[in-house]
Amino acid sequence: MGYSNSPLVAFTLLSPNHSGQRTKRIDRISPHCVVGQCSAEGLGDWFYKSSTQASSNYGIDKDGRVGMYVEEKNRSWCTSSNENDQRAVTIECASGKVEPYAMNEVVYDRLIDLCVDICQRNGKKKLLWFGDKQKSLDYQPKEDEMLITVHRWFANKSCPGNWLYARLGDLAAKVTARLSGGEAEAIPSGMQAREFVSLSEEQVITKVGALFTADQKKSGILASVSMAQFILESGYGKSELAQGANNCFGMKKSLSGNTWGGSTWDGSSVYTKKTQEQNADGSYMTITVDFRRYSCVEDSIADHSAYLLGARNGNKLR
Repeated sequence: MGYSNSPLVAFTLLSPNHSGQRTKRIDRISPHCVVGQCSAEGLGDWFYKSSTQASSNYGIDKDGRVGMYVEEKNRSWCTSSNENDQRAVTIECASGKVEPYAMNEVVYDRLIDLCVDICQRNGKKKLLWFGDKQKSLDYQPKEDEMLITVHRWFANKSCPGNWLYARLGDLAAKVTARLSGGEAEAIPSGMQAREFVSLSEEQVITKVGALFTADQKKSGILASVSMAQFILESGYGKSELAQGANNCFGMKKSLSGNTWGGSTWDGSSVYTKKTQEQNADGSYMTITVDFRRYSCVEDSIADHSAYLLGARNGNKLR
């Protein structure tokens, strides 16, 4: 059969650690936890070393960027099982360093995207998760089926960690729904920050420029001002908060009493992360904060403009 690679890849560094072309057809996906909040480049450097004696077909870094380290046509060295790796597309996912090896939400969202892409290119219409080792290994997937397998079945490891393991049923359901055109989850109608992951700074500006221009016509807030703040706060839409919550301006759940009008935030959706706050004496402390989660980048821009309008019009925001 013919093999192809994912168009979602933002970084490629092919590892020498593989067994050459597969001897089995692809009918499995094996997601793993990296045990570290790595970058696509850092993971690639690790797999590139022959001394590592390990690799994966793909990796998803802490910001949701996809790296490719072994082409899909080749068998990676990933799950401690030749039989499994001959049949599986393997994916390493950036994670925490201790159990349950939690992953940033943008990583999980990108894993869904990548699994959908892998299934589509390999002619699969269903992604299956049985949650049982023996049942899974005894099962022979049909031509249009893909099966999830995990590293812990083949080695004395927790991989992919309890955080992701508990979500594999959800992963299978969401991927299958998208493959069949269903809606296991709401399909966003606006621009998503994760679209910026593989773009250059210039490409991001080109992509979002029209959004800021449209907002200026509506709110009166200068597009140049809003765009400068967007760049500063979100690193061209690639910060964790932007990628995980479409929050491009660092807008917290509780902000200045939440008293301004015209807010596009739904009032309940949040993204929780650690952040540094400055004390009166100039020192910093790390705290956990709930930030606003938006359905799209447009809503983030509009909410930020509404906030600025409140301040400009003399409203007491603090």
